[in-house]
Amino acid sequence: MRKSLLALLLLSLLLLSACSSAGNDDAPAGTADDTTQSEDGSEAGSEGDSTSDPVAGDASLVTLDINHGTEPPSLDPSVATDSVSVDIITNMFMGLTRFNQEAEVEPWAATDWTVSEDGRTYTFNLRDDLSWVTRNADSGEISEVRPLVAQDFADGIRRTLDPNTASDYAYVLYVIDGGEAFNNAVPEAEDFQTLSDGLGVNAVDDTTLEVTFADPISYAPAIMGMWITYAQPLDVITEVGDGWTEAGSIVTSGAYTLEAWEHNVELNLIKNPYYFEADTVQIDRIVGAIITEDSTAMALYESGELDVTSPPSADLDRVRSDEVLSQELNISPQTCTYYFGFVNDKPPTDNATVRRALSAAINRPVLIDNVIKGGQIPAHSFAPPGIFGSVADDMEVGGWMVMDDYAAQVAQAQAWMEEAGYPNGEGLELLIMHNTSEAHAAIAQAVQAMWLEAFPSAFINIENQEWGVYLETIAPASPVEEKPNVYRLGWCADYPDQNNWVNDVFNSASGNNSAMFQNEAFDQLVNEASIEQDQDKRAEMYKEAEMILVDTEAAIAPIYYYTTVQLRKPWMEQVVISPSGGDAWYQWQLDWDAKREATGQ
Repeated sequence: MRKSLLALLLLSLLLLSACSSAGNDDAPAGTADDTTQSEDGSEAGSEGDSTSDPVAGDASLVTLDINHGTEPPSLDPSVATDSVSVDIITNMFMGLTRFNQEAEVEPWAATDWTVSEDGRTYTFNLRDDLSWVTRNADSGEISEVRPLVAQDFADGIRRTLDPNTASDYAYVLYVIDGGEAFNNAVPEAEDFQTLSDGLGVNAVDDTTLEVTFADPISYAPAIMGMWITYAQPLDVITEVGDGWTEAGSIVTSGAYTLEAWEHNVELNLIKNPYYFEADTVQIDRIVGAIITEDSTAMALYESGELDVTSPPSADLDRVRSDEVLSQELNISPQTCTYYFGFVNDKPPTDNATVRRALSAAINRPVLIDNVIKGGQIPAHSFAPPGIFGSVADDMEVGGWMVMDDYAAQVAQAQAWMEEAGYPNGEGLELLIMHNTSEAHAAIAQAVQAMWLEAFPSAFINIENQEWGVYLETIAPASPVEEKPNVYRLGWCADYPDQNNWVNDVFNSASGNNSAMFQNEAFDQLVNEASIEQDQDKRAEMYKEAEMILVDTEAAIAPIYYYTTVQLRKPWMEQVVISPSGGDAWYQWQLDWDAKREATGQ
C-alpha cells in the first residue's frame, strides 16, 4: 500500500528529533528576530571625558550571553533591512521615538512634539544631554566625541533618502515632503542639491527638528521611531566611508557601543556610560555568538553558555516534557507573519491560479502542530492580529486557506491547478528556497510533501543559502533567472499600522517586494489609504488590498502568525521583547550572582 508522503515526512522529522542533539530555531519557533540601577552608577561627563571598560571576564561586569543566529549584513541604520541587524542597531543608536510594550509610541531622544494646524509639520523637541561616543579598540576607553544634536537626525533621514546610499527602505520615507523626488533624483543632475535642500527635514537649532510630510498622516511619530530615521554621525561616515560601522571606527549614541566584531564568529556590545538612561541599564556587556547551527546553539544553552535561545521546532516536544526545560520555556504572541512568497514574474508562479492552488494545498494547522510546534496561529492574511487594518479575524479574505475540512481544501487546490493547465501537477516544476536553518528546512520539506501529495506529478526541488546571500538572491533587483519560484520570509511590524504591511512591503515601488507583485488597483488602494484621514475608510481600503494580495492574486501564501518561543535561564529576571519582535537588551535584567553561581564564572 502506498503511504502518504506527508505522513512519511512527518515521521522522519519526529525520528530526527529523537535521535539528534538539540538545535536552535532562528525564527519559526521563536522570534523573527525585541527600571534597574546600573552597577557602576556612572553619569555622563563633559565632552572629551573617557572611561575604561572593565576587562572581559571581570566578575563585576554583568554579562548577557546570546546567539545572534547569523552574521548581521549591515549595522548601518540607512542600509539594514533584517531583524538581526536592526536588533543590534536599536541597542547602539537612538530614534526620536520608540515603542513601549503596548506598541504605543513614546518619546526617546525627543522629549515631546507638536503638530501644525494642517497636520503636515511635526516639531520634535530633543533632550539636551545626548552625545556620540567611541571606544578605543586598544585601550578599551569609551569617550564622548561631541553632543548629539537635531542636525544628526536630519542627516540620518537625508542619508536614507539619498540615492547614493541605495537604501532598500528609502521608500518608507516618501511620506516626507520631497522624499520621493530626492530619492529618485540623478546625483549628477544640476537640480540634485536643490532637491536635497528641499527635503522636508530642518534642524531649527540643536534641540529642535521640524519634519514636514507630503500629506497629513496619523502614524508620523511611529515612522520617526524606525531605525532608518535614527541620528547618524555624518562627519564620521564621510571621513571613514563604508567601514564606519566596524569596531574601532564606529561612533554610537545608544545604550551600548560596539566592543568587538569578529565576522561570522562573534559580535559583542559594551555599555555606554554616557547614555542618558545609563543608570537604568543593568547589563554591562553582551556577548553575541554568531552560530547558524541550531543544534550547536541549543547545546550551548543546555550547558549554561547561553542565557536565552529559541528552541528548534523538532525539540519542542522534548522541551515540554523535560522537568527543567519546561519551566524555562516562554511563549508569547508577536506581531509578525511567516509566509511563502511567489516570484510573480517567473513561470509557473507568474500564474495567479497556480499560486492560489499552491497556497490552498498547505495544511497550516498540521504544519504548526507537527513541525513548528510553537503555538502559532494559522494565517490567511498578511498583517497579523494587533495591527490597525488587519483582517486576521475576517474569513471573507483567504478563508479557503484555513478550512476546517482539509480534504475539501485540497480538492479546491487540485481544481485550480487543473484550471491552470497542470492536472495533478503534470508539467509543474518549482524551486523552493530558504535561508540556511534546520527549522526553515523542516517547514520547506513539509510544504514540499503537501504539494506533492496534492499534485503528485509535479517536480519540486529545495535549495538553501546563507542569510546575506539569500537576501541578495531574492532582492527585487536581482535577475529573475537566479530567483526561485518560492521563497520564505517573515515580516514583523515596524509600527502597528497596515501601511507598514501591504504598502511598505508589496507596493510595486517597494524595495521589499521580492515577489515582484505589480497590481495597479492594489497600488492605488494602499497609496490612497496611507493618507486617508477617515480611519474606518482606511480599514475598508486595507481589506480590499489584502483581498487582492493574498486571495484573488495570491502573490504570497501566509503560513502563520508568529509567537515568541524562547528558553530563558532562571537567572533572567526581565526580558523585554517588543510586540513586533525586537530585542531591547538595554531593558533586560539578570541576576548576576545567580548566574555566576550556576555557571561557575
